[in-house]
Amino acid sequence: MAKEKFKPIKFPEDEQGHDHAIEWWYFNGHLKDKYNKDYAFMSCLFKVNVRKMKIPFLTKSPINILYFSHSILSDINNNKFYPYIDYISILSEDSFSKPLLFINYTSPMVITGYVNRVIEETQKFVYRLKDKNVDLRLISVKKPLLEGGDGYVDLKTRKVFYYSLTNLKTDGKIKIKNKWIDVTGKFWMDHQWADTTYSKNKWNWFSIQLDNKTEIVCFEYDDAKNKTYLASVSYPDNRQEHFEKVEFTPLGTTWTSPKTKAVYPLTWRIKALSKNINLEVAPLIKEQEIIYGPINYWEGPINVSGLFNGKKVKGVGFMELAGYPSKYYNLKHTKDEIEKFINQIFSYAKKETVDIVGNIKTKIIK
Repeated sequence: MAKEKFKPIKFPEDEQGHDHAIEWWYFNGHLKDKYNKDYAFMSCLFKVNVRKMKIPFLTKSPINILYFSHSILSDINNNKFYPYIDYISILSEDSFSKPLLFINYTSPMVITGYVNRVIEETQKFVYRLKDKNVDLRLISVKKPLLEGGDGYVDLKTRKVFYYSLTNLKTDGKIKIKNKWIDVTGKFWMDHQWADTTYSKNKWNWFSIQLDNKTEIVCFEYDDAKNKTYLASVSYPDNRQEHFEKVEFTPLGTTWTSPKTKAVYPLTWRIKALSKNINLEVAPLIKEQEIIYGPINYWEGPINVSGLFNGKKVKGVGFMELAGYPSKYYNLKHTKDEIEKFINQIFSYAKKETVDIVGNIKTKIIK
């Protein structure tokens, strides 16, 4: 793969899609209803160049550009999470055709109907996020955070374009058990794109929103040969700071997936001694695993507490733990999901046949 040249990130141009091996538009957020009940939501639309990425189970596919999406709605007070895996996403013809970001997509694996999902920038840095069970308006109250300072992160063996919108004032509706609920809260948005081949690398990633209006994105990235550490901070006055001397220490609480048997460390200490930062994070719900083909990862909302610049702080955020090995390589789960889908098709086809025959009989009798 040819060595990539750095190009400064521009808005709104770089909110659109890029001709790269992989790209994603990611959102997470914490929400409350009028009864002060807590919810969280994560959604990510992925774009993959199948040939460049060399993904083992897709290399024989006739598709060159593949889209797929993952989302999770978490009902925190009831300790429930509702994952939604879209193995393939189909985009509308007019997606990416507007001056501002516009993506309209759905799953072709539907039988009785479909839900279109939308990521739309209705005006500069104002978004509508519509998914199967959310319909939200997001307004960015801060300038974009360019990770590493210029939005071009060096991960030793690869480089990634990366920016975040760290404070998105949010309102709208979510759906729990077919009931729509009015909510307000704060969201986070990540957009990354890179020319890199498929690999089973490992990372521990955190987006943190503190109650002093400071936001932090930090991660530990391990490609088996090198480890990369980075923290990027957005201060209340829009000042930004970036540093690599950050430590991540698991604190002992783990969760073992009943499906993949992967063991995820769920409590962490994040320290940056030179910045007088010492934070602890803990999950709000332990069961938050996503499984997609041979890939499994933990993604969920967290509580944050500790010290920032020597002062006590609290906050919330999201944590993503990827690269933790599955005992079964997820083949059984994927097979079960495919069989479930096939059974749904046969069940629906059988019902439709009965309905058609019943209608014919009724007409003949009449």
